[in-house]
Amino acid sequence: MPKRAPFALCFAPEAVEHMDLVELKYHRLLRRKMAEQLSYRPAEETRNRKPLEKPAPFEATWELRCGPDNRFRIFYEVDTESRTVRVLAIAVKDRNRLWIGGKEYEA
Repeated sequence: MPKRAPFALCFAPEAVEHMDLVELKYHRLLRRKMAEQLSYRPAEETRNRKPLEKPAPFEATWELRCGPDNRFRIFYEVDTESRTVRVLAIAVKDRNRLWIGGKEYEA
């Protein structure tokens, strides 16, 4: 049985701006985690990857938690037909506060 092609990662322009606001020392970690976690089975719920029920920032339908103390949140949507994952926002969680692009959102 042939292996399925990996999902392609696409980034919304806002997500690129959000990444620029994250400390540079975490960029490689975030890129690696996105590639590991979202290239294959991005729509499968795991301990750090879950579907979102209520309206999420940037209309995201999934969330990936990663980084030290799971302080980063990557909000994304999955298109299974075209096999793409669109990263919509990258957030930093600090206790009960969620920061996306320098703005605080409801956590």
